Amino acid sequence: MSEQPELLWNPSEAFKNNSNLYHYLTWLNNKQLFHGSDYQDLWKWSVENPDTFWKSIVSYFDVQFSGEWTNVMSGTKMPEISWFDGMELNYAEHIFRNETSEFPAIIFKNEWSDLQEISWKELRIKTATLANYFLSCGIQPGERIVGYLPNCPEALIAFLACNSIGAVWSSTSPDFGVHSVIDRFQQIEPSILIGLNGYTYNGKKIQRTEESEAIANALPSLKKVICLDYIPDIPVCDQSIAWSSLFENPIEEINFKRVPFSHPIWVLYSSGTTGLPKPITHSQGGILLEHLKYIGFHNNIKKGERCFWYTTTGWMMWNYINASLLVGGTEVHFDGSPAYPSLNELWRFAEQVKINHFGTSAGFITACLKAELSPKKQFDLSSLISVGSTGSPLPPEGFTWLKDHVKEDIWVASISGGSDVCSAFVGGNPLLPVYKGEIQCRALGCNLQSFDEEGKPLIEEVGEMVITTPMPSMPIYFWNDEGNKRYKESYFEEYPGYWRHGDWIKLT
Repeated sequence: MSEQPELLWNPSEAFKNNSNLYHYLTWLNNKQLFHGSDYQDLWKWSVENPDTFWKSIVSYFDVQFSGEWTNVMSGTKMPEISWFDGMELNYAEHIFRNETSEFPAIIFKNEWSDLQEISWKELRIKTATLANYFLSCGIQPGERIVGYLPNCPEALIAFLACNSIGAVWSSTSPDFGVHSVIDRFQQIEPSILIGLNGYTYNGKKIQRTEESEAIANALPSLKKVICLDYIPDIPVCDQSIAWSSLFENPIEEINFKRVPFSHPIWVLYSSGTTGLPKPITHSQGGILLEHLKYIGFHNNIKKGERCFWYTTTGWMMWNYINASLLVGGTEVHFDGSPAYPSLNELWRFAEQVKINHFGTSAGFITACLKAELSPKKQFDLSSLISVGSTGSPLPPEGFTWLKDHVKEDIWVASISGGSDVCSAFVGGNPLLPVYKGEIQCRALGCNLQSFDEEGKPLIEEVGEMVITTPMPSMPIYFWNDEGNKRYKESYFEEYPGYWRHGDWIKLT
């Protein structure tokens, strides 16, 4: 046995009893689906009874759907598994059922403008208006709409409008080079491109008109090109429609198009280090259930809580943190450099907005540590409940720095997942303690194991990270991957029938 690591944080009984996960446990006990209160027992039940577990997620979160379904899972082994055949639903519909006037839907800041608050009503009207425009262009369910956009409210509005009509979303960040964007978007043959005239970073205006035009010219499938007039005094793209002109005749109501559970929701991409980026395609239903589960139980986000993750639209964390709206949270966007005008900027922003859940990369936390920052001495961070960290392992000294220099009783939720499932396999848990340098738990419904080279399970030793039972948010396919060839090569060659993720892990 390895030496017991240092205890960093322990949830109080009140914190545990008020958590969404505790409420779910109580609900399961009342429904006589599970008996007990121990998380490890609950995790074991969730992976040994996937049909009952995922069915309980549909019921507990009151997922709205049409159609008739009989089996939770169909098929015998990964990746030939389908879920909830016959069920039809819509991801965006579940976001807008949280509409309220009590608190904003979005809070936004970039490097050059004042803080903005966007109400749920404004978000609905803009989404409905843009969705109506997409329909007027003849966009059908399954067609692709792509965004070359910064992390701003317009990007979220574009996704929600796209999703509401059953179209498929994909996005990249404007810091991507033209060829990187084309390599991604050409593979999925989009019908609409939303480009932009420019963005700012480190206090500098960076024009992107020519780049947006070059991307549009490389996509012969396009029916329309929209240009977000994001930065004042920079011209929009030639032969494009200005984003702002689309909202002159607002529409109030969204008509959500419910689509089959396995209908694609979006295309994310691998890094492209070994050839063309893999176009990882997820399902509407799989992502909806996974995000409700993870954001609700493992992040413990509640209605009205302010949720932030420093990200761009080219990273899956953008898609992931948008899901805070699924549980009624307020989503906080920041567009710009995390170190402009100083490395304290995001902590200043956390004070200004009263962020409750603050997400970033392990690299950012390490940079703050090395710069010897102590945000709690300069800012009121009393609103903070949790700090999430991902992108790379958070070293033990990063945990210590957060406790010593951000907030004494901070819940450090280090997580690890990927674009492959647009979620986390392992991560936070409001019922369990945090030990320095360790991730708290395996997520519910994720049968994660550590294997040696011969496929035997390991404990207290570093091994291959393997998922041994299906999850609904696993990709439905890679776009244009005949016979699932690239998909199978990516995950299922090493241990047939089991998902090999390509990470090392040690289970304690």
